[in-house]
Amino acid sequence: MGFFLTLVALVVTLAVTWRYLGSYMAAVFAGRVHFFAFVERPLYRLLGTDPTREQSWRRYGAAMIVFSGVSLVFTYAILRLQGSLPLNPQHLGAVSPALSFNTAVSFVTNTNWQNYAGETTMSYFSQIGALTVQQFVSPAVGIAVALVVVRGFSRRNAKTVGNFWVDITRCALYILLPVAFAFGLVFVAEGAVQTLGGPVNIHDVLNGVTQTIARGPIAFMESIKQFGTNGGGALNANSAAPFENPTGLTNFLSIYLLLAIPVALTYTFGKMVGSVRHGIALLSVMVLLFGALVGLTSYAEHQNNPAVAAAGVPSSIGNTEGKEVRFGDTSSALFAVASTSTSTGSSNSSYDSFTPLGGLGLLTGMMMGEVTPGGAGSGLYTLLLYAIIAVFIGGLMIGRTPEYLGKKIQSREVKLSGLGALVMPVVVLVLTALAVSLAAGRAGPLNAGPHGFTEILYSLTSQGNNNGSAMAGLSGNSPFYNVVGAIAMLLGRFAIIIPALALGGSLAAKDVVPESLGTFRTDNAMFVGLTVAVVVIIGGLTFFPAVSLGPVVEQLSHGRFFP
Repeated sequence: MGFFLTLVALVVTLAVTWRYLGSYMAAVFAGRVHFFAFVERPLYRLLGTDPTREQSWRRYGAAMIVFSGVSLVFTYAILRLQGSLPLNPQHLGAVSPALSFNTAVSFVTNTNWQNYAGETTMSYFSQIGALTVQQFVSPAVGIAVALVVVRGFSRRNAKTVGNFWVDITRCALYILLPVAFAFGLVFVAEGAVQTLGGPVNIHDVLNGVTQTIARGPIAFMESIKQFGTNGGGALNANSAAPFENPTGLTNFLSIYLLLAIPVALTYTFGKMVGSVRHGIALLSVMVLLFGALVGLTSYAEHQNNPAVAAAGVPSSIGNTEGKEVRFGDTSSALFAVASTSTSTGSSNSSYDSFTPLGGLGLLTGMMMGEVTPGGAGSGLYTLLLYAIIAVFIGGLMIGRTPEYLGKKIQSREVKLSGLGALVMPVVVLVLTALAVSLAAGRAGPLNAGPHGFTEILYSLTSQGNNNGSAMAGLSGNSPFYNVVGAIAMLLGRFAIIIPALALGGSLAAKDVVPESLGTFRTDNAMFVGLTVAVVVIIGGLTFFPAVSLGPVVEQLSHGRFFP
């Protein structure tokens, strides 16, 4: 009953958020919100940009690359100089070059993959001045790219797609900062730790043991970690740690926050293109796929773990191995699916302890391109790539040139969409093959056989999708996995963003074709079903052989496929 009530509350709050946050974001990006104008104007002068002057998609993309490059160098430098910087009560030294590079790439690409334990590796200055800063600007970049694609549909015969500096400034000032601050206060009120006082040493007089308890600026990092679909936590245990996620309310708010922007952006899309029905169609695709993954994973985790049962430890309350008792099996499954399906990567349980079928549910959300509903901005622009492929297939079915929102979908748009949709599977599968072929890669997993393969596949799928969640069964802090993981994150981010920006520019330059009786509808159930099929087929066909070697064969080795 508790899980059912949680789902109902989540649906209701997200429905309200979809309508009002989506409308608010449309107003922000249309330039109708100005209450931080006194901050906005000096920032534009500092950046040397004219907010009234827009950019072509190429100049927009170049600005995005320059900004991301500077962010990467800035973050890397802070981590390497950490030992000589202030706010370091733990007296931690510089982070190693390979780990600094991996971490800088991770946070700049909105992946937030962590090959380190935060409490023993990162100083407070690094957490605040480098990592938390990127947790604001990296989702702003993703949302800005989504705006370019949306403007491509909403504009006619246009040579420009917006101003990158204006878009990320407005996103950070009017959306990310206010919401993260408000929910940060809630996390503090619920018991999440927010202090610069350093760790605390506790001496237990009963057994004579002294324990060091890590603290830090955690609560406000927690709110943007979820709202920006980041996932990088201050503590190694992430959202399973009571200092990050102290109560049932913060657990619910975490799930809500990481879904809020991806869901609301579909309403923003509908408002900006002048047809909310088209936004509802995209939302329906997300909801159908997300609901299926929640059902599969929750069912699997409510069963006994076959590995635990084989050890002679039966359970009648589901798979509780690796889960917080205060959250339970099904709530942990909901959190995990919401995290892996939104490019967030935060976790309140150990994914390495999930059943093979439960782990398959988490992998599937990422392998489908994280459009269920995906990350902040990245979910929307990736889903639009799939939608264009679906429109192209629908046009072939009715024997006419496909159109989407009045824009003719021609060879250039289909090629760009196909490229963007296939980049991630190619990157993940090639790097996984490399990892299992080399001794340095095979040294990473803590388990042998199909589960060990799943640990490698999961880590590179997570990084290639800019997700950041980990099964916790892979020793990733090695030169091999730091470098290979960074390559996966960079390609998984920018090799999709560039085709998406080019697509937005191509669509913006087109005129609108009047709708006719032969036009393939893109706001009805048939289009929703076709788009779902395209997402499932692309993800299923490319990853099924790899999945068969991992979680599928592991589940079958314990008997029938379904418990």
